[in-house]
Parts: sequence; structure tokens; C-alpha cells
Amino acid sequence: MPSRYEDVWSLSVRRGFLWPAADLYGGFAGFYDYGHLGAPMKRRWEDVWLETFLGLDENYRLIDPTIALPEAPLKASGHVEHFTDLLVRCPKCKETHRADHLLEEVTHEAHEGLTATEADAKIRELKVRCPKCKGELGPSQPFNMMFPLAVGPLGTDRAYLRPETAQGAYLNFRREFEALRRRLPIGLAVIGRCFRNEISPRQGTYRMREFLQAELQIFFDPATWNDAVPFDAIAAKGIQVAFAADKAKGAFETHAATDLVARGLPKFYVCHLAVVQDFYLRTLGIPPDRFRFAELDEKERAFYNKVHFDIEVKQDSLGGFKEIGGVHYRTDHDLLGHQTASRERLEVTVDGRKVLPHVLELSFGIDRNLWALLDLGYATGERQVLRLPPRIAPVPAAVFPLLSKAGLPERARALWSDLRRRVPVSYDEAGSIGKRYARMDEVGTPFCVTVDHQTLTDGTVTIRERDSTEQKRLAESTVAGMLGDLLGGTRRFADLPAAGSTI
Repeated sequence: MPSRYEDVWSLSVRRGFLWPAADLYGGFAGFYDYGHLGAPMKRRWEDVWLETFLGLDENYRLIDPTIALPEAPLKASGHVEHFTDLLVRCPKCKETHRADHLLEEVTHEAHEGLTATEADAKIRELKVRCPKCKGELGPSQPFNMMFPLAVGPLGTDRAYLRPETAQGAYLNFRREFEALRRRLPIGLAVIGRCFRNEISPRQGTYRMREFLQAELQIFFDPATWNDAVPFDAIAAKGIQVAFAADKAKGAFETHAATDLVARGLPKFYVCHLAVVQDFYLRTLGIPPDRFRFAELDEKERAFYNKVHFDIEVKQDSLGGFKEIGGVHYRTDHDLLGHQTASRERLEVTVDGRKVLPHVLELSFGIDRNLWALLDLGYATGERQVLRLPPRIAPVPAAVFPLLSKAGLPERARALWSDLRRRVPVSYDEAGSIGKRYARMDEVGTPFCVTVDHQTLTDGTVTIRERDSTEQKRLAESTVAGMLGDLLGGTRRFADLPAAGSTI
């Protein structure tokens, strides 16, 4: 019987969401291409993310910094020296592995943050062998994951492909602060590609060498922002959290926002946990029992993160709760490092005071988010259906003629031509109407509009909802507006009049 991962991967490749890059030549480990459904799904997720997080403050803006960075800022950020994983090589078959991944496969627990000595001791204790040839593994050693670039005609200018989008925001902070009228907080959002030379890319989009991030870096005055955030509005709200000591159990508890503050989390941090949770539970429709924030303790998190919770979604294809993002309080580490290395002052004047802003980072792995939506949404059995949120679905609506004769295709094409100016919509007349519905169900299309014989007499059509398969009748002239309302979430299909009446 196929595994859940194989089911989702088969859907992805068969229908045109995602597949290995350079597949014609056997693939390219850690690199993937988005197909004709994956690309619009990705774009729609990005649009919803921007609407949500740039909407938090009028001073939060989207920027698009360069992908290639010179060596100097990456030295200042610590990436040149510290952006490493532990590599373990098998002397027998020469295969390379990540030490923490090998340990995780045996213990089913995370082993991030181990030193080479600690990793080697753990490998010996657990008698971990090479997964490929069962040979004894060699010693662990640090491996820098950045992709170097040879820039210039002689290749003498050292540079790297960016390992994260965050540094672009830090390098542009001073110019944006001046351009945006010298106010804090200021938020700089970046959506784009990053590159990490993973030792052992695996599990499809979960561990990639080229991947997509959406990040919002919020620069704020640490002396004032904690009291300025609208905490009272979410004080009683329940936040789903697994603290570091409990997360390995695969569970979480709901804590009131006030309780999290009482445990030492800053108000501004808890406010943004609430925003992120709403994004997943309300906007993306993630089932509450599949979502949690997982705390990283001092050993697991980066040394500069004062508070770090991962955003996790439980995915059957990946074996449980998996990280798809994070909320990180980075203090002034980043700006201080660039200020020291560049010898340029990054302090700003706010209310007559010199302030080196602190940073709250909201970070999201786009590829991981999309895979999670495919995993949670795809159902097999009597009916194969992909239950994507309407705003994320790559094909939001489809138009069909009931039959390919009697003037129905012409009328349906006219409706399709009118709708596509306002709503992304597909057209299909091949096969039976049942097969066409099934094709749309499997790619996540939430609504299908069918032109039938009654359309020719009274100008009405049927609209079918993907999840319930229920159909209702509405006037052809109202289809565009109704679809806009349904896809935008301002109306619910269940609230429309019953099938026997015309909308």
C-alpha cells in the first residue's frame, strides 16, 4: 500500500504542482520546479501572506533585495564562520550524511545544536551505521552550507548566494528608515529564493538546496514597543504551545496570552504569536489539532535569539509535527554586527533618543507551507479531492457545458470569456460531467459552474461546491460577483439559498 508521502508526491507530479528539477536528466537533488498548478498556488499563498502581515501596520513594506551578497556582510552576520551542519562520511561507500538526521531517524527526536564530539558520542552509543551500506561511520566535521560565487572576470571578488532573505532587510534598514519618514516600528518584508548546500536533502520540499522564504523583519524600539502593542485585544486568547520540555511528546496545550506573558514572554512577542496562529487557523483553514508553536531551548536556538518558537503543522506524509516557519526575537544582534563590521552608524534618533533597534522576525518556508496544504488537503478513497483554501487554490473556478452539443459549449465559452477577466477560471468540455468534476476536485478547484439546457431558456446556471458536492442555481449575470464573494470569504456557500430556488 502506498505511503501518505507517496500519495501526495504522486498527486503533485501527476497534476502539475511540483517535481524534481532537470527531471529529464535524472533530477537534481534538493532542487524542484513548480508546474502549472504549483506556480499559481505559490503566488496566491504569497499574496495572502502579504495581505495579512503588511496589513499589520502602515509602516510595514515589501522590498526585493539582491540574491547574491558579498562576503563582508556575511562575515558580519556570522554565516561565513558559523553557518554549518555536521557532516558524517562513510569511509566504505563514501556516502555523506547529516549527523543530526541520522540520530533523528533512530530516536525520532531532534538533535540540533550538538557539537561534533557530542554527535560522535551519540552515534557510537546508539550504534548508528551508514544507511546505505551499513558500514561504520567516520567522525563528524563542520560543513559550511553556503554556495560560494566567483564574481568578476577573474573570479577574485568573493561572494555567496544568500542563505536567507533576512540579511537583505538588515542591509537596507537605514535607507528605508530615512525613506519612510524616520518612524519605528518599521517592517521590511522579503519574499524570494535562498540557497543552502544541504548535506542530505530529503523529504521533498522539506529539506531543499534552493527554497523560497517569506520573512517580515520588524525593527522596533525595545524601550517602548512592548507597551505600545494592542495586547489587551488578545489577552484572553488561547495560544497553542508546546514548551521545549514537552514538544517531543507530540502534543501541545492552549495557554491564554496573559499566561504566556506571566511566563516571561514579551507582550509584543505574544501578540505576533496570535497573529500567526490566526493566519493558519482562520485564513488557511489548518485544523486546530494540527497546529502548534514549539519552543526551542537555549541549546537548540541560535545564540542571538532571545525567544524562539517554531511554527509547526502535523503532516502525516512527514511523520508528525514539522517546522514550516518561526517567530524569532533576535534583539539587536543583526544591526549591531553590521554596524561594527561596516563602521557605519545604524542607530536612529527616536523622540530625541539614540536607539539601535531590536528585531522581531516572522519567518515562513513557502515550499514547506505549500506541501503542508497538499498533505492536509488531499483525501483519497471513494473520491479523490484536494481541499485547498479557496484563496490558495490554483484554479479557483471552472466552467463546463453539460454536453458538447445543442449550443451549450458556445454559451459556456461566452461565460468563461467574461469571467476570466475578473476571476481566474478554467474551461473544460472533454468527457462526462462527472469526470470533469472529478478532475477539478483533485486539483483543488472549490467551485464549478455548469451551463445546461435550462440556461438557454432562463439564463441560470448551477454552481457546485467541491467539498460538499452540493449544487445551487443562480442567475448567469450574478456568477462573477458571487464567485468573488465566495473566493474572498465574504459569503459562504452553505448560506446561499437552497437548490430549489434561484439566486
